[in-house]
Amino acid sequence: MNIVVKSEKRQGLGSNAARRLRAQGFVPAVLYGESLETTSLVLSKKDIVQILRLESGENTIFKVAVEGDAYDAMIKELQVDPASDELLHVDLIRISMDKPIRVTIPVVHRGEPIGVKTEGGFIDFVTREVEVECLPRDIPESLGIDISELHVNQSFKIESMAVPAGVRIISEPATVLVLVSLPHKEEEFPGEKPEGEVVAEEPKEPEVIKKERVEKEEPEK
Repeated sequence: MNIVVKSEKRQGLGSNAARRLRAQGFVPAVLYGESLETTSLVLSKKDIVQILRLESGENTIFKVAVEGDAYDAMIKELQVDPASDELLHVDLIRISMDKPIRVTIPVVHRGEPIGVKTEGGFIDFVTREVEVECLPRDIPESLGIDISELHVNQSFKIESMAVPAGVRIISEPATVLVLVSLPHKEEEFPGEKPEGEVVAEEPKEPEVIKKERVEKEEPEK
């Protein structure tokens, strides 16, 4: 997939200028890396949102066009307003397609553990991402692991992962990815309860439902 993100060099600096850009559907950005002088840019927020919605997400490689030149780049860091979820700033890093880079890859789980199906255990997804090193063209969208053979009190560690050719795992091999455990038994009530006694339940706290972040796009003009 060849993605080209158009940009312009940013002229006005400061928070007021940045607010005006964001109100017009743009986002301030910087591009650096590979002996390139740090350059302040203006990007379309819509272009960045579309990249983030791809399976590869922040690991997507694309070209950023700057005044007639085009550089291979990736998203290095995003700044997002925690209250409004508005995209505030983007850091882009220039990459060389023939040099290895380090990226974080999500872990995808396959199968239901034996310890959950037949032994009364529950599953704890301890670590959901791993850091790898590879050439940009070899970056996997995800790394899959089969957890169907896990029994109670067994775990799946990074050292047991299979990775594609050309990909090297950087994360600590002993890191636990998935753990199957038995639920903790509730402490038994000291002494027998008198028959007929009704124990009043404490009022429950209001349930807080977390919503997934929804990327907001500005309406097209």
